[in-house]
Order: sequence, then C-alpha cells, then structure tokens
Amino acid sequence: MTDTGLRHGRASLGLSFGVQGVAFALLVTRIPAIQDQYGISDGLLPVFLAAVPILAGAGSVATERVVARVRPSPVLRWAQPLVLLALLGVGAGREMWHVAVALGVFGLAVGALDASMNMLGVSLQRAYARSIMTGFHAAYSLGGIAGATLAWAGARWELSLLASYLPVVAVLLPAALIGSRWYTEGKSAEGKLPDGTEAGAGAGSESTGGALSFKLLLPLCLIMTFAYIGDSTVSNWSAKYLQDVLGSSEQLATVPYNVYMVTTLLGRAVGDLGVRRFGAVAVVRGGSLLAAGGFAVVAVAPGAWVGMLGFTMLGFGLCVIVPQTFAAAGRMFPGNSDAAVARLNIFNYVGFLVGSPLVGALGDAWSYRGAMLVPMVLVLATLVYARAFGPEPARYGGGHERPRTADVG
Repeated sequence: MTDTGLRHGRASLGLSFGVQGVAFALLVTRIPAIQDQYGISDGLLPVFLAAVPILAGAGSVATERVVARVRPSPVLRWAQPLVLLALLGVGAGREMWHVAVALGVFGLAVGALDASMNMLGVSLQRAYARSIMTGFHAAYSLGGIAGATLAWAGARWELSLLASYLPVVAVLLPAALIGSRWYTEGKSAEGKLPDGTEAGAGAGSESTGGALSFKLLLPLCLIMTFAYIGDSTVSNWSAKYLQDVLGSSEQLATVPYNVYMVTTLLGRAVGDLGVRRFGAVAVVRGGSLLAAGGFAVVAVAPGAWVGMLGFTMLGFGLCVIVPQTFAAAGRMFPGNSDAAVARLNIFNYVGFLVGSPLVGALGDAWSYRGAMLVPMVLVLATLVYARAFGPEPARYGGGHERPRTADVG
C-alpha cells in the first residue's frame, strides 16, 4: 500500500464517519417529531429507543463473523447506503409498523457500519504509527453538527420529516458510494504494513497479539459502556430535557445536541495531539472529570442556557474517550484487531441500551434532574479503569512516532 493510497483511504474513511454523523443526528434530534408523527407515547418511546441499539449489537456481532471471510471495506461500502435509506424510511412512514421496520433496519445497518468503520480506522492508525483515530471521530462530530443544524432548520420551518430527510439522503447516498472506492485496510492481505513489517510484530505477548482474551478486553468494554451511557443521555434526552424540564421551545430544544457536537468536534480536532503529547491515560482521565462536571451542571441548571453550558462541558469531556478506547483495543490485540473492535463495539450499544431506558425510567419515577446524576457517577468510574489505555506498544515508540522512510500525510 502506497502512501498516496493511505491518504486516499484516510480521506474516504473520514467522509464515511462524517456521513454517519449527519444521519444519526438527523434521527436523534427529531425524536419529538418522530414521536408526534407516529403517535408514540412517552411510555412506549423507550422501547423504540432500546430496540435500535439491541439490533445494532446484533449487527456488530454479525460483522465480526463476516470480516473473518471478507475485509471490512465491502461491509462498510454497503452498510452505509442502507443506513441512509432506513433514515428515509423513518421519515416516509405513517403507521406504527412502518417506523418499527425502518428503525429495525437502521439498527442492524448501524451495527455493521460502526464496527467496519472503526476496524478500518484502527488498521489505518497502525499503518500511520501515530494517533489518528480521534480525527476520524472528529469527522463524525462535524457530520453531527451538520445534521443537527438541518434538524433545527426543519423544526424552525415546520418541515415534515420526509421533507427534512429526502434532500440530505439524495446528496449523501451517492457521495458515500463514490467515496467507498478508496477504502483501504492500512495493511496488505498478507498482514504487512506499508513499510513491509508484520502488522503484529513487536506488539507484546502472544496473548495480546493474537488470540482475543475477553478478560483483557473487559476494562475497555466497561469504559465504552460508561461513555455511551453518557453520550446516549445527551443524544436521546437532551431535547426533551431542555423542553420539558428547563422550559425551552421546541426549536431551542434542538440546540443542546448541536452544542454538544460542536464541542466534541473541537475536542477531537486536537485530541490526537493531546494523546501524542500527554498519552492516552492522561487524556482519558481529564475527559472523564470534565464530563462528570458537565452532568452535574445539567442536573442543577436553573434554565436552558445554563443547561447548555453543561452540555458544552460534556462534549469536551466525552469526546476523546470512545476513539481512544477503540485505539487501545487495536494496540492490545494487533494480530486480531478486527474481532477486538467488533466485540468492543457491542458495548457501544450496551451503553445506549442501558442509558436510554435508565434515564427515562428514573425521570418518570423520580426526576430527570436526579437521573442526570447516574451517568455522572458512571463516567467518574472510568477513572478506575484508565490504566487499560496503558503505554503504547514498543513498535509505536512508547507514544512517539517511529522513524519512517516516507511520511504519510
């Protein structure tokens, strides 16, 4: 694989992350509108929200099996259009079963999409031999900003869901298909890096380089779960929290997710630099403390604008945890990183599965303000497991870029 091929692969994968950010933001920021269009009750809404991550987890499990036979690139190439078409189906339906089918397809496709995207990202980071994973997730955040902005415009002008979704899908679907031509694995079919070295060479013991040990992966699984409980609280409940608890308008209720994505983008834009300078352990610990503070501010906020300050802190705090968790799994199992990423990705959906119903149940039974304290405590628990991010393997130069004959951009 040439350096030019790696650059093209990095750009096309960044596009894929961005497209997914748009699609997901368009779905979650219009939850109140989806609820109104299909007449979904507040009691039934958590069931729909829980079904998506359950099916996404199933999609991630299936992807682990598929990539044992084919590379992640073709999985990603076809999963992304399916996600976009399912989003369009959510907007086009009228009956309850319409949205159930559309969200089911969306969930399965998202599982395959997320797993294959992060597999490619870990593979490319190994080829670059420096931290670039956070940059891919920054592209996702940029897409989320665009999607949330489009959702705000749809709410502002009282557009139907179909009118909001159709033009976006018409643009992004062909762009994703064209960009998929340049997906690359970051290593050859023989498992070699661009400089000819073995993908798993010098990366530690046989147990971490080859066979996948769930015991070793477990701390990262817990961190992923805690991070996505926090993230799902923002994506699934921020609009309702601002509107129902803090008394904002429907239009203003779409803003917190946009603010969250902006701060997530800014944090991820410099996240790789922070990891190279201070190491993943320090960056994850700092992010965890900041995110916990954000939840505390949201819980005690007297009004919408203070609440948005809390969501701002959450964006800066949570933004680095997920990409660095995927990257850590790739370092831990360099000879079996696809399987490690697929299994770790399941706990992305465990976090969503636990977070959405938990916040909703606590909000109904107690108060939504009190419910915000639960993800705060769980994010703080990340500090206990932060050492799982550990020193980088020797072949990465202990966190410094190894010498190369030709730098990859």
